[in-house]
Amino acid sequence: MYYIFGFLRDYGIKITKSGPIPKHVAFIMDGNRRFAKKNQLKLANGHEEGAESLIKLLDTAYRLGIEHVTVYAFSIENFKRSSHEVNTLLALLRDKLKGIGELHKVYPSFSKVGVRIIGNRSMIPHDILSDLERIEADTVNAVRVFNVCFPYTSRDEIAHAIGAVATSSMTELITAQSIENAMYFAPDTPKLDLLIRTSGHQRLSDFMLWQCSTNCTIEFSDRLWPEYGYREFMCAIIRWGYERTNASEMSYRLGVSTSSIPKSIFHSK
Repeated sequence: MYYIFGFLRDYGIKITKSGPIPKHVAFIMDGNRRFAKKNQLKLANGHEEGAESLIKLLDTAYRLGIEHVTVYAFSIENFKRSSHEVNTLLALLRDKLKGIGELHKVYPSFSKVGVRIIGNRSMIPHDILSDLERIEADTVNAVRVFNVCFPYTSRDEIAHAIGAVATSSMTELITAQSIENAMYFAPDTPKLDLLIRTSGHQRLSDFMLWQCSTNCTIEFSDRLWPEYGYREFMCAIIRWGYERTNASEMSYRLGVSTSSIPKSIFHSK
């Protein structure tokens, strides 16, 4: 049975790659706590299940040819949670990222994945920050990128970028492009193509508001994050490809850029 599923999974990836594939996909991984409560698990086990789901989805994404995957790993607002849960999340994040260099033994797609920490580093405890920066340095020469937003909010990122531009040169005009160049994301980060949020909530929770404002498809899924798997993700990619194909055909007929066509919002069960 496992062999059959593996064959169908590989075949599905191969077929899907023949169509349009996004370069940059982001996830708001919501629902770990509700999953734990629903299945009568400890809170830490709910977050652990979510981490395992992420690893499998990253494997699928990189095998599809997606260059950048970004996750909302820890919001600045999460610091308001109990100290026990905050410490659990920080330790889990560090431990999982430490092991990312070994994942290629199980998932070959992780052989050339670079980790980038996106967020306000001044808020990260020194010992954890040292470990994370070491992981970044060890994976700097990569073909695929895993952007970990931690700790992060869009308001903080935009405020940081405006401040950086304002102090870099008193004579430089503050423009949309200069702000974008000063964001936490590296300049070589592709435009965000697809943003997926799980758990049924239809809001962005202060995540990548700048990046998803132009020509980005937003999809909301009713699935809790640990339940969101290969089937749901592949359906999202296929819907995205179908939408982009239609948008390209429409832009060709109308003689306009695809960026001028409004973005789409999907809701999936």
